[in-house]
Amino acid sequence: MSTTLAAASHGLSFTLPQELTVIVLCALTALISHMALAVFNDGARPFMLDFIQGRSTRSAMTAVSFGLSAGFIFGLGAPMALSTGVLNPWLVFLPTDILGILSPKKWLAPILGGAWGAVIVFGLNGANNVAHDLPVDFITAMQQMSTPILFLFALFPVLAITKQFGKVRGGIAGVVELALVVMTMKLWPNMFAGALAMAVGVLMLIGFAIDKDMRQRKADRAAAAEAADTGTGTDAGADEAAEDPMASLFSASAARLRKYLPLFMVLGAGVCLLAQMHIFGGGEATSFLIAKGDYSGAAQVDFYRVFGFIPLIATTALASGAYGIAGFTLVYPIGYLLPNPWLAVIVGALVFACEVLALSWIGRVLGKLPSVRDSSEHLRSAISETLGLAILFGSLMAANAMGGGLGILIVGGLYMLNEAMGRIVVRMAAAPAAVIVGGIILNLLYWLNLFTPVKG
Repeated sequence: MSTTLAAASHGLSFTLPQELTVIVLCALTALISHMALAVFNDGARPFMLDFIQGRSTRSAMTAVSFGLSAGFIFGLGAPMALSTGVLNPWLVFLPTDILGILSPKKWLAPILGGAWGAVIVFGLNGANNVAHDLPVDFITAMQQMSTPILFLFALFPVLAITKQFGKVRGGIAGVVELALVVMTMKLWPNMFAGALAMAVGVLMLIGFAIDKDMRQRKADRAAAAEAADTGTGTDAGADEAAEDPMASLFSASAARLRKYLPLFMVLGAGVCLLAQMHIFGGGEATSFLIAKGDYSGAAQVDFYRVFGFIPLIATTALASGAYGIAGFTLVYPIGYLLPNPWLAVIVGALVFACEVLALSWIGRVLGKLPSVRDSSEHLRSAISETLGLAILFGSLMAANAMGGGLGILIVGGLYMLNEAMGRIVVRMAAAPAAVIVGGIILNLLYWLNLFTPVKG
């Protein structure tokens, strides 16, 4: 697969409908964040309950949101957008989380959010053009990240299976995925090589988890029946009848979100429309696939990621009363594949309506399937590990492309310095941020006649 991306070379230019969609959606997400109805940052969501119930101030919640989001915005969101020519949720939604919570007045929140949207659609293209005109074009060099991200990302189901079900099943999954990647590259060269492998890997993980839960439930029923026969099951039955202390909180949170169902439907329509315009990718690998024009591949990647985030988003939403700005992120893959924007608006609204209405039911189902719930945690962990390695490796490739050994020294050194200093920038974003800083340093060295750019 070629590592050259045509989209990025054309800059971040948008049509008027695309500009208006981004600006209006940013205004809407900032308003929703101000109302504490939803935030994009999964780490910030658990803190929202104290904010909603008045035990935390707006300034304190703003500090939490900024602290959890800043590294991703400037270290990952902006570099990924500049290198792919495609917007991403870290750049679009994390700032509106902060601006919405920061805003002291409800009417001010959408104005601040819309202003950020304007910065994105009008400012990024200028920054992109300036970067491409520099003697050391670090934006083009960052396109080197595409190959390791796309191929290593395909292995996340293997890591998840290994961690949850052991090295034997993990080894089998690894062999199966490798065979499927080789077969896909041979038989269907125009298809994203990891698509089929990821599908089979995720299905294997879910199959193992459901099988374990079913066997455990069967064993529990047998034990309960035996206890009933011996007359020792009374206390257990009484315990089961007792009310779950979290049930009332979950019920109140679900009712709160259902109260604002029309607003969530508008949000779902906007996010799905943005995805349908093909100027937005829901993840690192997805952004590169969108840039290559492989919308079906992007849809598959984001669809598989959904399984890792549904339990997290559902449980944190029920516990905090704040939903996810992108919901379960199902609107991403659906939007990529829809043929026209009007259909995206309708389908996105319906998907969000179904998600919000089904939250309580999903929470109950997850309570009965602990292995499936554990699988989602292993999936998220595996996604972070594979992407962390891929982004680091790709960033070093970018460093080599723009500065050879000196580029690797600067970028790798900045990354290691960040680690030694306690990760001032979160690990996932540290390497891309180091590429940008390294590119600026190399340009300064060029202007001082101390460095000659690598000829690509």
